[in-house]
Amino acid sequence: MQNEKDLFDMIKDAYPQHPSNDFILSTENSLRQKARKVNRKWMIKKVSAISAGFSLFSFAISWLFFFNGTESITGAFHSVENQSSLAIEEKDPLVYIYHTHNSESFMPELGVTNPNEAVSDSENVTLVGKELSKKLIEKNINAIHDDTDITGILLERNLSFTDSYSISREKLQATLKEYKNIKMIFDIHRGSEKRTDTTKNIDGKDYARILFVVSMTSDNYEENKDFAFQLNEKLQQLYPGLSRGVLEKGVNPQNTYNQDLHNDSVLLEIGGAENSVEEVYRTTDAFAEVIKEIIEEKKNNSSWMGLFTAPS
Repeated sequence: MQNEKDLFDMIKDAYPQHPSNDFILSTENSLRQKARKVNRKWMIKKVSAISAGFSLFSFAISWLFFFNGTESITGAFHSVENQSSLAIEEKDPLVYIYHTHNSESFMPELGVTNPNEAVSDSENVTLVGKELSKKLIEKNINAIHDDTDITGILLERNLSFTDSYSISREKLQATLKEYKNIKMIFDIHRGSEKRTDTTKNIDGKDYARILFVVSMTSDNYEENKDFAFQLNEKLQQLYPGLSRGVLEKGVNPQNTYNQDLHNDSVLLEIGGAENSVEEVYRTTDAFAEVIKEIIEEKKNNSSWMGLFTAPS
């Protein structure tokens, strides 16, 4: 299939290593299996949707016929909708976390020795975003973690790997439209450098280092750069040596890493293929502290004031 070949070629180009023929064959087989799974999922969704629609229709007819319960049904659905809306209005999210290259994974978790094989449908970088979201919520900072399977959508739509940012952009735009109070956006990736470059030992424990990446072709370049340096400085202050610094990239003008959509948006590379999830989690927990401190410092900013005012 053409889309599988395009996707695999782009994955190869994204990393400096040169995969073996065995890896090429195994990856192509994996992509074909994933494509078949996507097709099966769509069939299941279609059947489920039809079944659910029929069941709901039958329930409504039965209720009306036996109990004349039109108002009760309407009231029940209205109550659920209201509860959901109130939960969102009570505390809007401040942080949005997503993964454009969601299948990036870690060798120790997969039991592989070749960095090219550090790709997974489930044990991947989305676990890092989930952990960050969890730690932020524990610190009373509301966050949205988007674990959309971008790779699966590429296969489903017959797109190439270069379209990854276009797919993640769709969800980001929709989220920003729905939640106006989002103040920080992090696209979390896994790096490709050697372990010696991506690991820092702090107090006897290994941590995965963070690289902050900023697009130089974004209209928000200056704002995003300032934000990245602010994060870098705070991380170095709390955990010296844990940051790998700020990388400014003059990428294709058509690909700004979606940073043109928000002025506090940064791409994060946390660890590398040779790091373990445990090491990455330590860093994620540390980074949650960084975010909390920066939010505390921003409380006096006029555009943030209302977000920290207790409801009357």
